[in-house]
Amino acid sequence: METKTIQYTLKDFKSDQAVRWCPGCGDYAVLNTMQKVMAELGVAPHNTAVISGIGCSSRLPYYVSGYGFHSIHGRGAAVATGVKVANPALTVWQITGDGDCLAIGGNHFIHSVRRNIDINVLLFNNQIYGLTKGQYSPTTKKGYVTKSSPFGTIERPFRPAELTFGAGGTFFGRVLDVDLKSSHMTMMAAAQHKGTSIVETLVNCVIFNDGAHNWLSEKATRYDRVIILEHGKPMIFGANNDKGLVLDGFNLKVVTIGENGITENDILVHDAKCQDSTLQLKLALMEGPDFPVALGVIRNVEAESYDEAVVNQIHEIQAKSKIKTFDDLIDSCEQWEM
Repeated sequence: METKTIQYTLKDFKSDQAVRWCPGCGDYAVLNTMQKVMAELGVAPHNTAVISGIGCSSRLPYYVSGYGFHSIHGRGAAVATGVKVANPALTVWQITGDGDCLAIGGNHFIHSVRRNIDINVLLFNNQIYGLTKGQYSPTTKKGYVTKSSPFGTIERPFRPAELTFGAGGTFFGRVLDVDLKSSHMTMMAAAQHKGTSIVETLVNCVIFNDGAHNWLSEKATRYDRVIILEHGKPMIFGANNDKGLVLDGFNLKVVTIGENGITENDILVHDAKCQDSTLQLKLALMEGPDFPVALGVIRNVEAESYDEAVVNQIHEIQAKSKIKTFDDLIDSCEQWEM
């Protein structure tokens, strides 16, 4: 009997709810790209679940046709874990913000990464609390003036990549809301990864932190300030593709191809699948103006996922057990005749 492959479109993953974010918010672009990726994956909407916590980004489940759960502050990872372990056949997305994920939800975040549960996490990072009207968040830059830091925050910010790598993460990528091509590539790779995939999405909050990522997002200078990493390809960037990364001792160094005898053969080739994360972490932590900010898939390695391990353990125990049915269980209990 022939089975037909159903082709889904972006419309299949759009709900009937009006999207309610501020005009110009970077979340719109992320939602649109995510829905396109969902359609191309070929997973039916009824086999898709979108889980969120609290925050502007956490409204997203309402806008996707599929199962959704708008959970409580910081607990999206716990709910997503339960959904995936209970029904491993589902494709599970977790939507979270820099406050929801890295403040009240920080403990859940690192342990979901450590366990390597097969969920796709989109971490919206606008470096501010938007829904609660402009307080500084765990990723706000030191010295930044906000509603809750009128003289500038004195805290050092979290770097999501550092937390992900520190927790033993198997996938880390980064996207910029206005760079749709690399966003699509990265989200698709995240969705196909077996394990916890973390995608840091740099989004603009037009109301409370407008221009937080302007240094990267300005079209005229963007490709001199970002590098889009692809596994197996030389780490070349620049508007003219004339800049690249090399190793200088244990450190990365930016060079110009054609100067000082540098050729394309001297440029490092990106290895996202290397189990040793040393170089990948260096790439993830690059900052301007001395270095480009890395976008794309930075780390993507194979390891057993938590939900897979649970299912395997159940099957292993079942195979060894003499108890095969409920009646077997009852008969195995201590009994008396009256």
